[in-house]
Amino acid sequence: MTESSIPQSSKLHIAEQSEHQEVVERYLNQIDDEPKYTPEEEVMYKARIKQLLQEKNAVIVAHYYTDPVIQQLAEETGGIVSDSLEMARFGNAHSATTLIVAGVQFMGETAKILTPEKTVLMPTLEATCSLDIGCPADDFSVFCDQHPDRTIVVYANTSAAVKARADWVVTSSIALDVVDFLDSRGEKILWAPDKYLGSYVQKKTGADMLLWNGSCIVHEEFKSQGVARLKAVYPDAALLVHPESPEAMVDIADAVGSTSQLINAAKTLPNPQMIVATDIGIFHKMQQAAPDKELIIAPTAGESATCRSCASCPWMGMNNLKNLMESLEQGSNEVFVDPEVGKQAMVSLGRMLEFREQQLAAEVV
Repeated sequence: MTESSIPQSSKLHIAEQSEHQEVVERYLNQIDDEPKYTPEEEVMYKARIKQLLQEKNAVIVAHYYTDPVIQQLAEETGGIVSDSLEMARFGNAHSATTLIVAGVQFMGETAKILTPEKTVLMPTLEATCSLDIGCPADDFSVFCDQHPDRTIVVYANTSAAVKARADWVVTSSIALDVVDFLDSRGEKILWAPDKYLGSYVQKKTGADMLLWNGSCIVHEEFKSQGVARLKAVYPDAALLVHPESPEAMVDIADAVGSTSQLINAAKTLPNPQMIVATDIGIFHKMQQAAPDKELIIAPTAGESATCRSCASCPWMGMNNLKNLMESLEQGSNEVFVDPEVGKQAMVSLGRMLEFREQQLAAEVV
């Protein structure tokens, strides 16, 4: 069994490999290197963005994996840097009439679905996600039609059309709780698109799950053999793993969780070093939370030209200060979602947000 393979059981079923991985590779080959700017330009872009945010009653909603410069700017201007669940909740609740979403396309779409009355802009509309493009809506709908007895649960890393076909949307921070809840009601699950996260959830909950065969190009590249060699150099280090990683990585982890959960683990675990198996962009917030810890990126399948992501999402890297400024100046890269699709997607997204609000209310009690 190869490291990336997942053993199937009577309650875990994985769809056969499809041509969708070839689509992902074609997208990767089209990505240009991110533009560079001088320190003077960086100061100028930041100042102009701050001015535009005030003029347009706008706020930056940024993901942990974006450029640390963008993350810092979001924090300085009253925005947020977080995972996709908290990004959605923040944008939904904030009084700003314009949201500038620094991340990838599905995050902008999610913001528009939740707040159709707001203007949603992105630094670029070309930033996508291997999980999203590897799960085309038409093909997914056919897959769902073939299994009408299953409750459809999709990861947030999907298009608006896929969300519209689903019964529930989840993020990695809430997936376990939602699936455990559905399993307690005797429901069988059709899960998409990440097979590694799906397998992790199935193993933890024991739910009957049928998995779409998708994966994240960043997390799929982390390898346990490389981590074992790194642990020999840093024997006291803890291994933090995102559940989109292969099972062999999850099995040896000291902590497994969403981006927010990994940041909390870095803060609370006593180990002096953290080997981190997720996008290196998380280091900005993780170092803030755990300033006394040494952060080390986990090794991937290759180095430089031989790895596809090298622990950095190429699409997240397309967000930069220049195109963020231009989007605000020109009102360009506005996100639109078909109103009917948005209404349908709001049902599955709404269930997730309501479930989360109930969790938070219970914690207060």
